[in-house]
Amino acid sequence: MSDQLVIAGRGFRSRLIVGTGKYRSFSEMKQAHEASGADMVTVAVRRVNLTDRTKESLLDYIDRSKIFILPNTAGCYSAEEAIRTARLGREVGLSEWVKLEVIGDEKTLFPDTAGLIEATKVLVREGFIVLPYTNDDLIAARRLVDAGAAAVMPLGAPIGSGMGIQNLANLRILRERITEVPLIVDAGVGTASDAAVAMELGADGVLMNTAIAGAQDAMLMAEAMRLAVESGRKAYLAGRIEKKLYATASSPLSGVVR
Repeated sequence: MSDQLVIAGRGFRSRLIVGTGKYRSFSEMKQAHEASGADMVTVAVRRVNLTDRTKESLLDYIDRSKIFILPNTAGCYSAEEAIRTARLGREVGLSEWVKLEVIGDEKTLFPDTAGLIEATKVLVREGFIVLPYTNDDLIAARRLVDAGAAAVMPLGAPIGSGMGIQNLANLRILRERITEVPLIVDAGVGTASDAAVAMELGADGVLMNTAIAGAQDAMLMAEAMRLAVESGRKAYLAGRIEKKLYATASSPLSGVVR
């Protein structure tokens, strides 16, 4: 509890944030959420039943007394579209928080940085807590922080690719230069070691969906991701040894009887 993830003054027990899409059933989703230990999950505003309460909704499988819902603007390709979607999520009672996505390319799903910054400025003025999904680019991250973002969420690799962290150097730079708000790696994680690497680089948290939902055993993968995030965080705080080109004896030579 003493090492909480704090965003906009709100503390979260877990540094793992998970999604709600691509599961084989809502029941499987619920079980995976429990196994992950996450207390924040993302929900795509445009892909959830928000109005017809006679139909089953994934929201029925989320215990909102234990899990905080982070609406996202997935599927939006312009600042205007993302802003409207965020407003809709707030109007129907999801949250004034938003994981902001403004996609610039349909094939790679890379963010439209200019649109993202524009939308962040508007939504912050309207009282939203904005967590933008962005490229692993320092200048873009700085512009988002200046625009009022409550966190910066750089990609590790393209969404859903499972390729893991592709640019370690950029994430190291972001960690060193972005200190005002949390840094949460979002997208590209494929397995537990990817999550551990992100945390060992100093990320404050990791957000994932496909890696868990698409696994053969979603619940087991969710548990593995929970442990990986926890161990990666501890390793970062502990401070790793320096990398050296040559060997160093594990046992000291002083005091050795010859």
